Amino acid sequence: MIKSFVGQYDFLSNFHPSQILYEGILYPTVEHAFQAAKTQDKQVRQQIADKDTPGKAKRAGGKRGILKDFDQAAWDTQKVQVMETLLRLKFQDQSLREKLLATGDTPIQEGNNWNDTYWGVSLKTGKGQNMLGKLLEKIRHEITP
Repeated sequence: MIKSFVGQYDFLSNFHPSQILYEGILYPTVEHAFQAAKTQDKQVRQQIADKDTPGKAKRAGGKRGILKDFDQAAWDTQKVQVMETLLRLKFQDQSLREKLLATGDTPIQEGNNWNDTYWGVSLKTGKGQNMLGKLLEKIRHEITP
């Protein structure tokens, strides 16, 4: 099992450099694009795209970030589909696609120390829905020759 996105598996992380063209804006990582997708304001999206690290992009899209029109309930109904779309864009890159395919049928878990039990699994408790891991496995299965 791939238990976390470090070392040879760091490419699975949404923080991994991978240019994503999403709705007319070029983002340096999936994380940038995901956070920006929380708003329809193109200027705010560009501000998030321009953040120099994925961590800063994540904070910008967070509860104390720069989003003025953020509707959590509406976002909750679409965030999985947005993530899936962004991951599909990421793995159009041939090098990243080959790395994903090279994982074979190994289960993928986004293990983390920050207790994200929706997208991943807490390495402290072993609990979590692992939605990111499931999406990566789904995409891997679909692109397998």
